[in-house]
Amino acid sequence: MTIDDKVTAALKSLREYCEGENYKGWDPYDGLNSKVYRAIPLLKRSAMWRLCVIQGFKRCPVNLRPMLRVPKEHNAKGVGLFLQGYCNLYTAVKAKPALAETFGTLDELKAKINEAAELLISLKSEGYSGACWGYNFDWQCRREFLFPKNLPTVVATSFCATALMSAYDITNERRYLDLALSAADFVVNDLHRTPAKRGFVFSYAPVAGNDTIINASLLASRLLSKAYAYDPRPEWLDLAHKSVEACIDAQREDGSWPYGLKTVTSWCDSFHTGYNLDGLAAFAQATDDAETIESIEKGFKFYIDNFFTEKGEPKYYHDRQYPIDIHCPGQLIVTASRTGRFEKVKPLIDKVLEWTLSNMQNPEKGYFYYQLKHTKSSKIPYMRWSNAFMFAALSEYLVASK
Repeated sequence: MTIDDKVTAALKSLREYCEGENYKGWDPYDGLNSKVYRAIPLLKRSAMWRLCVIQGFKRCPVNLRPMLRVPKEHNAKGVGLFLQGYCNLYTAVKAKPALAETFGTLDELKAKINEAAELLISLKSEGYSGACWGYNFDWQCRREFLFPKNLPTVVATSFCATALMSAYDITNERRYLDLALSAADFVVNDLHRTPAKRGFVFSYAPVAGNDTIINASLLASRLLSKAYAYDPRPEWLDLAHKSVEACIDAQREDGSWPYGLKTVTSWCDSFHTGYNLDGLAAFAQATDDAETIESIEKGFKFYIDNFFTEKGEPKYYHDRQYPIDIHCPGQLIVTASRTGRFEKVKPLIDKVLEWTLSNMQNPEKGYFYYQLKHTKSSKIPYMRWSNAFMFAALSEYLVASK
């Protein structure tokens, strides 16, 4: 069986699982949705207890959610990833009609695109300058701040809005594009900006907290750059450029980036590096900016050289092997495709996929595991983190693979 055949079979099995669950599921960070926890007022008022609950659920290899009554729910970013995945499948089947036997006709896939787009629209947050999306749970970050349920973030919004752009390209449904473009207004008007030596860094959300996160700022730049292709407003490209300049200045000499500009966020990891490269690639495609292209070259070389072993094992951090997180192999496909380097690194992608499909997909049910560790691994089927992410990534492979 060729790697293309294995990817097709893996994606078919994953799709059946996700559709069977109606795209609802658990999340690594949804511990505060526990009905048991929410029934104890003392715990709800304590930042320390909120953090303990979230990290306890996230780190425990045994799934505590059924016992502690955490419901399976839709997650907006997850639905955005499913929407992008169906758009990818449509594109793949259009280019390779034989795939219709496995994934459905173009009309059937278009119906799935409309279904996912309408679900995504129903999940958007209200009360902001434009369309935006958040997560379906409260999120405590260290003991510094609390992001309440449905507070929009630029990360979720970027994934959701760009998926709606893809849906518009296929369906020609103008409402999808209008909502996606309004998300640029959310970035411009509702996010605040932290000044840097050049330009600024967009905030993660409209409230204080996580104000200097590089991938968040570059995903904002990606959204503005993609929106510019449909509605060339100079302000959007100018703001995208200022964010890009600040993030290029934060790039280290070896091509890596810290997660954020504060000492406490100075680590370097795989999939956020991929997000950074995705954001830069969108701006470079809109502008052909030479400095951005050079930054991509440096960053991509560091990414490929440091986050994957000779055996094809994906690494979360550049300087140690564990944990092996499912986001890392999925993002490799997406980043290689979006930066125009898929064919160049396809041998590595195929090796990583061979390893991932053998070690991180449940052979009976088709879902993907969250993380493998050197001790006790977590094989809980998280819908957004593991399955929606791999659905979008594997479908991207079918589009990019010649």
